[in-house]
Amino acid sequence: MCGYVNDAGLDVDLQDLMHQLEKASSKHKGQRITKVFTSGSFFDENEVPPDFRKAVLSEFSKRSEKVIVESLSIFATKELVEEGVKTCGEFEVAFGLESANPVTLRHSINKPFGLEHHLKASKIVHENGGTIKTYILIKPPFITEKEAIEDAVYSAEKVAGDSDTISFNPVNVQSRTLVNRLWKRGEYRPPWLWSVVEVLKRTKDLGPRVMSDPTAAGMVRGAHNCGKCDSKVAVAVKDFSLKLRKDFDDIDCECRERWLDLLDIEGVIQTSLDLDRIFE
Repeated sequence: MCGYVNDAGLDVDLQDLMHQLEKASSKHKGQRITKVFTSGSFFDENEVPPDFRKAVLSEFSKRSEKVIVESLSIFATKELVEEGVKTCGEFEVAFGLESANPVTLRHSINKPFGLEHHLKASKIVHENGGTIKTYILIKPPFITEKEAIEDAVYSAEKVAGDSDTISFNPVNVQSRTLVNRLWKRGEYRPPWLWSVVEVLKRTKDLGPRVMSDPTAAGMVRGAHNCGKCDSKVAVAVKDFSLKLRKDFDDIDCECRERWLDLLDIEGVIQTSLDLDRIFE
């Protein structure tokens, strides 16, 4: 489902990266938190050369109270975390667990690194003074809407004691991916925003901060509902994630009943097809 590889440059050297850092830092206007998201692994020296890693940490530690980086769990080491904490003070590492279910990881996500690797890396980060953000996907391909909800909730429960923040990422359809091919054939539908709301409601009391910032929310390639309520629900999700609201009790739409019906229908006929498009 990840189309970032389509935009990745192969002929990028240290000088190019340092130029990017200079350009990015010039736009920094005193924000308290800096997120260094490489859409890959900040700790992988094949992606981020050590000299550039050190330069990034040094530059933004001067500008921010907290720095967040992302990485595969297998690249986290005591030395790298210590470096981040020593340089930045408040230092958070975001790991993409995606799912704690090995079947989902293997057959829906095609990811070989699972819960065991995540918990080991989280322990390293916590023992050396950092904090953890865990990414969990909502609705990878080949599972029903209801299974997607249960998988996300189950995964959050498994890592709640080892995460400071849990970020739920609804799958969006990106070009030149398998999910894009399935979507074009009516064999995949991005999750309903009601599903995102349901996951947040069921995990809000686990302990860690839970949040979601759906990419392309309200659009056909992103998490969406009927079209009439998408903006309202998406704003509610954002406000909840920013701690501007405690619940979703005041949010409703007639399409919510259709969503509930689809949860049951998909389960009965055991399909993850986009039934709305098929019936049309």
